[in-house]
Amino acid sequence: MPANQLAVEHLFTITVSTQQVAVLQDAPQGTRVHVRVTGGTFEGAKLRGIVEDGGGDWVTVRPDGSIKLDVRVTLKTDDGAYILATYSGVGTSSHEGLALRTAPLFETGDERYRWLNNVQAVGIGQAGKNSVSYDVYALK
Repeated sequence: MPANQLAVEHLFTITVSTQQVAVLQDAPQGTRVHVRVTGGTFEGAKLRGIVEDGGGDWVTVRPDGSIKLDVRVTLKTDDGAYILATYSGVGTSSHEGLALRTAPLFETGDERYRWLNNVQAVGIGQAGKNSVSYDVYALK
């Protein structure tokens, strides 16, 4: 494999509904924005389901205008398994809006999805007005 390519497998596409909750202007590490996750969906070849209400993103707006993400969401598969997804990442402005790059990790106790506990993923997404969408890939 060429050095400039990564081996990946598409896990799912996720769209999350969001609502801004609070803004802490000029905090010591930058302006902090708490964004609540109010729901959503995800779908891929090996898993699909909904994003539970109640997760959140604790965004830091950095001096250069980029953002640092700190996200926790609970996924519920269509067959009843719960999966915690946590990720950090960065967002930068582009001509298409806010481009997002993340590094998701997963936790579950459900035997059917335990394989996710050892996956390091990458997410490539875009932020909308009250939503965020990502394509999430497992690194091989």
